[in-house]
Amino acid sequence: MNFEATLEFARRADQTDPLREFRARFALPRDARDAEVIYLAGHSLGLLPLSARALVNEELDDWDRLAVLGHESARRPWIGYHENFTAGLRALTGAKASEVVAMNSLTVNIHMMLASFYRPSAARTKVLIEAGAFSSDRHAVASQIAWHGLDPSRELIELVPAAGADLIAESAIEALLAQQGSEIALVLWPGVQFRTGQSFDIGRIARAAHAAGCLIGIDLAHSIGNIPLSLHVDDADFAIWCGYKYLNGGPGAIGGAFVHERHVDTRPRLAGWWGHESATRFEMKPEFRAERGAAGWAVSNPPVLAAAPLLASLAIFQEAGIERLRAKSVELTGYLEFLLNDIGAAVSMISPRVPAARGAQLSFRIAGAGLGAQVFAWLNANGVVCDWREPDVIRAAPAPLYNSFEDVFRFGESLRQALKELA
Repeated sequence: MNFEATLEFARRADQTDPLREFRARFALPRDARDAEVIYLAGHSLGLLPLSARALVNEELDDWDRLAVLGHESARRPWIGYHENFTAGLRALTGAKASEVVAMNSLTVNIHMMLASFYRPSAARTKVLIEAGAFSSDRHAVASQIAWHGLDPSRELIELVPAAGADLIAESAIEALLAQQGSEIALVLWPGVQFRTGQSFDIGRIARAAHAAGCLIGIDLAHSIGNIPLSLHVDDADFAIWCGYKYLNGGPGAIGGAFVHERHVDTRPRLAGWWGHESATRFEMKPEFRAERGAAGWAVSNPPVLAAAPLLASLAIFQEAGIERLRAKSVELTGYLEFLLNDIGAAVSMISPRVPAARGAQLSFRIAGAGLGAQVFAWLNANGVVCDWREPDVIRAAPAPLYNSFEDVFRFGESLRQALKELA
């Protein structure tokens, strides 16, 4: 697109957007004066699909009407409730149906997967993550290392960007694995890095990890519903995600996991009754017989009332199509980058300049000591919802399901006004 820093251009782009009608299917936040805010925080919490309310009410009505009989007789029987998510998750992850399951929260799923895939041996004890990983990932990995009686300060490798850089090149990951891979048991890497918005080539990193004899898991918290994925073909060993960011499943929404089919019968696991094969689960025998596929890692029945909103969102994703959403996302972030460049040297973007190397989020700094925090506070006070990450990064994420080119233009104008008043 030939971008222009005008409201007229933004509105023309919205009028020709083939996905423009999906915006009306979400609840758009409003301020105290009942004015619509500029919401670019779908990377932290996605908006409410309007159809979610009806789905939650249906589950409440079935609970009211059927009580315990709803496990078998609700309009979406609760015993097999997790199966309602399979088709949508399969499409978004590029997995086989047997390789995905909706369960738990992100950090619980990290622990469940590490219990199976981080099995330190005499030779391989280390875990590789990126420096500045999301704190929950680092906490989980460090605690798992300590759980095995090892010292996280020795066994946790945190790969830092090159001097003066914010991004980590895939070639740097490959080089580290070539040098230290014989000591590494597991690589846990993000599909999209939460702070910078950098999107990684999962297949390339998986090949490097496997060539070094390491297992690899992918944190998809900022990837699923954001970029197209092909986990089966890319050969990740496992992946985990949450459901409340780009998936729009609601605060604390149910997460999920991917387990490559080759691991179905080979990995130890922490077991619970919902991971027992469904055909004999209610015989309540003491022996554990795992359900085939990723569902064998589930431990508890899903929280139906909390999970229902995700059904609404996944239906919208299936209708819109992740490839079409990605195409719009590239245009939205391209327009946002154009506007940031137009503002000038006061704004320094740290996200990749190449669209294929980033997701829907652009992260940037404001020049001047302490000015970034002041600008963020100004934006927040003036109807703009984005995100601040210490010590100096503003993150803005136009989500293609519900954000418009006019949203992006209005954000750019708000940022320009904040700098005018504060600089």
